[in-house]
Amino acid sequence: MMKGSMSVLVNRQILLNSRPQGEPKPEDFRLVETKAPVLGEGQVLCRTIYLSLDPYMRGRMGSAKNYAKPVEIGGVMEGRTLGEVIHSNHQDFAETDLVLGPGGWQEYFSLPGQALRRVNPEWKPISTSLGVLGMPGVTAYTGLLNIGKPQQGETVVVAAASGAVGSVVGQIAKIKGARAVGIAGSTDKCQYVTDELGFDACINHKGANFSEQVEAACPEGIDVYFENVAGMVFETVLPFFNNFARIPVCGTIAIANATELPSGPNQIHMLLRQILTKRLNFKGFIVSDFSDQEEEALTTMAGWIRKGKLRYREDFVDGLEQAPVALIGLLKGANFGKLVVRVSDDPTRSS
Repeated sequence: MMKGSMSVLVNRQILLNSRPQGEPKPEDFRLVETKAPVLGEGQVLCRTIYLSLDPYMRGRMGSAKNYAKPVEIGGVMEGRTLGEVIHSNHQDFAETDLVLGPGGWQEYFSLPGQALRRVNPEWKPISTSLGVLGMPGVTAYTGLLNIGKPQQGETVVVAAASGAVGSVVGQIAKIKGARAVGIAGSTDKCQYVTDELGFDACINHKGANFSEQVEAACPEGIDVYFENVAGMVFETVLPFFNNFARIPVCGTIAIANATELPSGPNQIHMLLRQILTKRLNFKGFIVSDFSDQEEEALTTMAGWIRKGKLRYREDFVDGLEQAPVALIGLLKGANFGKLVVRVSDDPTRSS
């Protein structure tokens, strides 16, 4: 909640303290206190309710060239936020409005009005606007349908199947009449994927005989592979791709912390041979590539949720100060569902 009057409002922020070498560590982040920003014309000040944690944040911490500019050392960590307007200099927003925007890792954020989007009041809990009805859900919808293009009876394999994106991908594949096979990192996650989400099968990539399990779950091969992981998981499923298989490449979390090439034989030539002989279609994408489809995706998925066709799971941690450890855990697969930091009280939830 607000601490004192507007003139003495204290804002806690988490800054990037240093660029990680390999796996991020708590000391790569720094918690500071500062004054809330003074609003300019057309800006809106918001209290952060929820902060979304996502794998792309690891890329923002490095200095390597990427599709987006990295966070500067000493800068506020980037992240999507859901907040409540507490002061507005923009005619389209009023106090107590609930909004979405790139507010970053801080308790209060200010943004131009055009950078904000209202939370749909019909979508409850409102935290879903950072998950299944937010960037991860739109990523799953657009990546699968534009690149994967699943057809009736085909086999769709989804890496990180219990995660925010993968869980939605498999369910959409089922809605489109395909078989959905998930890959996850524990027995509990696999059970959730099949029992709760309705996938046809789910394989624990940490279990014994992973390759044999893939073959058993995909007796007619793989037509669509939605890549969220890379590494050993990709190497294992590659031989099972059918001719003309489609591979949307959404994430590579298994190598997010890599600082050098893996040991062992160079497999690039084998990959290229597979791409040639099987005429495989690999395509990397980010959600903004399909920004014109966002409203269609959100409206459609909201309808599926109301009809019970689309389920989701959220994994909450409490307190802004917990964000660094939670992100470190996310990059190791420790979360179970969409990872969200509860920064302050949600006014739409009854106590």
